[in-house]
Amino acid sequence: MASWEDYKARARAKGVLGRELFVVHSKPNASAAEIEQALGEHLAYQKKLESEGRLFAAGPLGDEAGEVWSMEGLVVLRASSLEEARALAAADPMHAGGYRTCTVRPWLLNEGRLIIDLSLSAKSAELP
Repeated sequence: MASWEDYKARARAKGVLGRELFVVHSKPNASAAEIEQALGEHLAYQKKLESEGRLFAAGPLGDEAGEVWSMEGLVVLRASSLEEARALAAADPMHAGGYRTCTVRPWLLNEGRLIIDLSLSAKSAELP
């Protein structure tokens, strides 16, 4: 098993993106009603991180059958270190208020494709 730093260097040497991001897996620690009450502050915090360029992606998770909301969430952060990512996650009102607990792990974004339908004359953009 390689150290994380060695693995990142090897991945980049193979020609993939190798961009380190941080994944926050957020799990319920309160009732659905309590989580719903904290949702407004949580979303405002997410929008703040987004406007600062720190939020790469975020959203709720369904259960494994894809039938109900698990009350869990997944957040992908841009941060300079694991410690900074943990601090950003801890400051989320869902976690700071005890409504959810979370784990934060480094993630290496290697492959993928982002498609944006950009219409200049209509001044609009859409993710197909």
